[in-house]
Parts: sequence; structure tokens; C-alpha cells
Amino acid sequence: MSIHSLRRECANLAWDNSIPPALHVKSGDEITFDCPDASNGQLTADSTVETLKTINMTGFNPVNGPVFVNGAQPGDTLQVDVLRIENPEWGWTGLFPGFGLLADEFPEPGLKIWKLEHAGGFAWFDEKKGIKVPLRPFAGEMGVAQKKKGAFSTIPPYHTGGNIDTKHITVGSTLFLPVEVEGALFSIGDGHAAQGDGGSAIETPMKVTVRLSVRKDKPYTKTPHFSTVTAADTPGEYYCTTGIDSDVREAMRSAVRNMITFLVAEYGLDRVEAYILCSVAGDLRMHEVVDMPNYVIGMMMPKSVLGPSNKE
Repeated sequence: MSIHSLRRECANLAWDNSIPPALHVKSGDEITFDCPDASNGQLTADSTVETLKTINMTGFNPVNGPVFVNGAQPGDTLQVDVLRIENPEWGWTGLFPGFGLLADEFPEPGLKIWKLEHAGGFAWFDEKKGIKVPLRPFAGEMGVAQKKKGAFSTIPPYHTGGNIDTKHITVGSTLFLPVEVEGALFSIGDGHAAQGDGGSAIETPMKVTVRLSVRKDKPYTKTPHFSTVTAADTPGEYYCTTGIDSDVREAMRSAVRNMITFLVAEYGLDRVEAYILCSVAGDLRMHEVVDMPNYVIGMMMPKSVLGPSNKE
């Protein structure tokens, strides 16, 4: 196992399998990425709402990479273990005209600069009113290159990952991504100090360390899956499959369908049994609903209801 690092300058604004790798690593290696914030450094701790009027949105959501993982082939799964996260003592949340779930109701720009109290594990929203937000840092962008040629925006999520904005994939969690090109070409970015399910985040620069491993035994991984020690507001261990689609109902159907496939492959259930288990024990969560045109819906299955898998 080797340890690598990737500088902040090694960033791109597209998912594109023609971008030369910034780094080659072996399966099982650890990499620390120094990631700029979602504004690509245009917003700072001293910014005001006036800054938003001149900001260049085309430079938003850079991702660091790509990283070529030796041995990764189309049809494999890339396992991403999130090991460590560091971020500064500030972050921002912005309202941008024309962007967001209620964009039509909030036409004016808005900006909040947060002070992050790392020692206490929270950020004050309003100290006088006693309103504070617990910190749970994670990288909003994690993904691999698609097999299709061309440049794909880093703004929406895709079946290969991207801007999945899923708060549960934090330190101690493991993400699984479907490999479509040789080397996988993994990239990461968009540091978040905290976020609600489906919402916007406290954006922040971030240093994040992950371990990248090639898996040959998870051919059913067709969208991002993840395993998390705790589902943030619900203690316990979970395995989650996702559905990603421009139609939220189809994204839900895909998330459930992918969980059924997982339960059949890993636990020996037939499809009817797996569907019944999903209906009584699984939780459908709206992980990401603001980065159009796609939604990320998760089907989260508590590991406490499952016995040993076929591979244990």
C-alpha cells in the first residue's frame, strides 16, 4: 500500500474519459486530495452577498483528478473508503438566482458565511437564538469517468457518481462505483461541512483522504452504492443502493430495483423475497434534489435486519 497526494491545481470542470490521469496508483493505495470549495476559490470567509453578483458560475464544482487505478477494468467496481477529512474554520451557503428547488420563489441572491466550531462539532446559524448545525463533513463530488466520449458537466449526478451530494458518505463510510473505462479515472471534490438530505450545503475547501480498491466480485454495481456506519440521524449500519434519473419516480424505482439485485446476489434471496424485505425494512431517502437535471434517491437497508452474506 502506497500513500499519494494530489494538489489543488489538479482540478477539472468536467467528467471526460479523455482527460489524462493526474496520478496512477495501485489498488489499495491511499490518496489525499486538496480540494477547492464549490466556487473554485471565488468565495472566501470575507465575501458578502455583493460578491455573488459578479461571480463566474461556469467555474463552479471543480473535481480533483482523475486518478488511474491499475487493474480496474470495465465491469469492475471501484471501492472508495473515506479515511480522513480536514477543512478550515469557515464555510458558505449561497442562494443563486435560477438555481435550487425553490428558485422561482427566491429570485434574489443570498449568502451566509459560517464559522465552523470543529472542537464542538457544530456551526452557529444564530448564536443569540441558540440555532446551530452539527458538522458532518463529506465530499459532495465523487465519481469515475463514463464510457461515453465527451465532456459531462460536474453539476449533476450520474450513474457513475459525480455530484451525488450524499451526506452519509463521510469518514468511516465506503462508496462503490461502477467502472466503465480502464483505470476507472476517479475524481473527487465539492467539500461540505454539513448538509441535509436533498438540500444545499455548508460549502468549504477540504482535504480528503480515501483508499481506492478494485473489486471484481460486485458486478451488479450499476449506480453508486455505499455502506455507512451510521445514517447521520439514525444510528446503526446501513447498505444503500441508489437510483439516479431526471424523473424522481424512476429514480426511486431504480433504487429499489438495485437493492433487490444486491439482496439476491449477496444474501441468496429470490426477487420476491427481496422485494418484500425492501418494502418493510428499507428506507427511501432523497439524497440530492437540487443539481438538475438528475435526482439521487437512496434505498437504505439496515444491516441489523440481515444475516451473514453469501461471501462471509
